[in-house]
Amino acid sequence: MADRSSYSPSPDFVKRAHVSGPDAYARLRKRAADDPEGFWGELAENELHWFEKWSRTLDWKAPFAKWFVGGKINASYNCLDRHLTTHRKNKAAIIWEGEPGDQRILTYQELHREVSRFANVLKSRGFKPGDRAIIYMPMIPELPIALLACARLGITHSVVFGGFSSEALKVRIQDLDAALVITADGGWRRGKEVALKSTVDEALLECPGVRDVIVYRRTGSGAPMKAGRDHWWHDLVATASEVCPAEPLDSEHPLFVLYTSGTTGKPKGIVHATGAP
Repeated sequence: MADRSSYSPSPDFVKRAHVSGPDAYARLRKRAADDPEGFWGELAENELHWFEKWSRTLDWKAPFAKWFVGGKINASYNCLDRHLTTHRKNKAAIIWEGEPGDQRILTYQELHREVSRFANVLKSRGFKPGDRAIIYMPMIPELPIALLACARLGITHSVVFGGFSSEALKVRIQDLDAALVITADGGWRRGKEVALKSTVDEALLECPGVRDVIVYRRTGSGAPMKAGRDHWWHDLVATASEVCPAEPLDSEHPLFVLYTSGTTGKPKGIVHATGAP
């Protein structure tokens, strides 16, 4: 028999919640359904930082929708910078424990510094808004650091699961037309080391458009490095500045591409715009 037990939150918890219970949620949902433009427009104005406000909340021409037309925004700025002038700057943004037991805690301020340093690395390598990157990494803090750095510069990224084969990786690199791959020498999964860089090397045999591969040293097991193309993360960030302003991007600028699994055919990429709800 299914466990039907329920646990009611304390009155103080309910009072401090953004949505204070089922009735409040029902009202919120109804308002969103009755006036989606007003609902999302109010949230966008009150909850997000915009470099330039939009001229129109929604331009809907089925099946295409454009949100916050003319607005300028940056996802990395909204994740990090807007918290730096508040008490949150010293709060934990990432609390992480690796499979071997290593631990790290990054505050918003510390995460901002790491993201800015890596964004400056990407700028120094010549990457700019509109370029595309594949992120193929183990579950380490450098993964969100990489994607936030890409978002900071307007580099459209796609995160590929670190357990995928070289063939699956190759197909996504080719479809995205990526010029950059961010990876690691390897990672751990279920007690076993998974070699990532060798998988990247195999995939890139048929991806001539990739000009840079940035490799984070995670396992320390060593990885073959191709001169001129492959670069160690720690070497590049060693002298990088911690100051990197976020690029004001059009609300419709592609933030990331999420691919289907590909189990029933070629993976299909779904593009998520920077300012889309």
